[in-house]
Amino acid sequence: MQGRINKESALYNKDLAPVPISGRTWSLYNYAALWVGMSVCIPTYMLASGLIAGGMSWWQAILTILLGNLIVLIPMLLNAHAGAKYGIPFPVLVRASFGVLGANVPAVLRALVACGWFGIQTWIGGQAIHAMLKILWPAWGDFTAGAWVSFLFFWALNMVVIWRGIETIKFLEGIGAPFMLAVGILMLWWVTAKAGGFGPVLSTPSKFRDGGEFFRFFVPSLTGMVGFWATVALNIPDFTRYARSQQAQMWGQALGLPVAMTLYSFIGVAVTSASVVLFGEAIWDPVALLGRFQQPLVAFIALIALLIATLNTNVAANVVSPSNDFSNLNPRRISFRMGGLMTGVLGISMMPWKLLSDYSAYIFGWLVGYSGLLGPIAGVMIADYFFVRRRQLVVEDLYSRHRSYEFTGGINYRAMAALAAGIGVALLGLVLQPLRWLYDYAWFIGFLAAGSVYLALMRREADIVPAAVGEET
Repeated sequence: MQGRINKESALYNKDLAPVPISGRTWSLYNYAALWVGMSVCIPTYMLASGLIAGGMSWWQAILTILLGNLIVLIPMLLNAHAGAKYGIPFPVLVRASFGVLGANVPAVLRALVACGWFGIQTWIGGQAIHAMLKILWPAWGDFTAGAWVSFLFFWALNMVVIWRGIETIKFLEGIGAPFMLAVGILMLWWVTAKAGGFGPVLSTPSKFRDGGEFFRFFVPSLTGMVGFWATVALNIPDFTRYARSQQAQMWGQALGLPVAMTLYSFIGVAVTSASVVLFGEAIWDPVALLGRFQQPLVAFIALIALLIATLNTNVAANVVSPSNDFSNLNPRRISFRMGGLMTGVLGISMMPWKLLSDYSAYIFGWLVGYSGLLGPIAGVMIADYFFVRRRQLVVEDLYSRHRSYEFTGGINYRAMAALAAGIGVALLGLVLQPLRWLYDYAWFIGFLAAGSVYLALMRREADIVPAAVGEET
């Protein structure tokens, strides 16, 4: 396969090249561990604790998170198929639907969201370091710039991991996942014991007075849960291109994502509920919560675990995709490493401390808002790969101009129109208050609208499915 690819093409570099069969070594365990490593993190905890702070009972919050993750698992597995079959990353796969040049539009949209997430995770990690230093060295708390120094230190640590490449990420996920789960469970046991056990912790009822009030909170919350992993649902081929088989990546993800997210979300729910029992208020930030306890050793160990979890999630979920996406802008000049550095700089510029100002800004502003951008991309990709091309791609043409995926000047304007329609409909609720429900369902509305428009427009495209060429698993 790779012998037929034009390696001198402006669309090619070694980071975007198809992974040969010999390089596809990731097993079921690697994918399960990947999802445990990405799920066991502070944003997952804050996702769950934000629902409690918003008024849900513990079981309502857990069911909302579980349902959201089961829903997002569907497009996750669908988009993963092409990566495992052809060994290609997301920005190359999306060339099939948007054109070899038009693919830069969805790739950059995905990359910008990832930059925001990178900034959020890096800010959280920096705050964990800041809190840890105040425990070890109380005088650090008097240092005015301490939080910012900690933030920049953690940012630099992420850059080192990025520079070392994808195998370092695989190594971190493999060894870190079991450790982080164990520490999370230990933290749950310790905090609930302080609060008098699970009885008092899980006895807090829902704050909603009737079904209508609950539903108005539940709908955008569910969209936020889907939006949480809508990012990786697009770029999952960046990981499944290394899969030994379709079964390895499918079962690894199906076992890893819902189980890890639900378990760690329960930890977030229970610990936040314990904070109500102990302190009379729902403290949704775990770093702030740990600062309330006076046992330095316990807080130090927990903060170390949160730091490792944040680093693992950040480099896997928020660096791999934008690094490839930025590389796709100019493959001859921008490498994976350079794309990672661009991600780091943009992540800081998006001011993550504002995105984490409160649970409402985090869930209903950030998560729901960007889901209206990513749902339409997923709709176009899935409609194209499964219904228009029937899972058949000519891999070498994805790296060449004026061939199967050239469309009009390298851009498929039908895909662009479908993307614009999906985003427009999904975000219309922000402009017209009577149509607010469109925004509350942003990912779902955008996905269905863009996919439907794309299929309708592509029905007229003649000879759209050339014979597939490529190594499969």
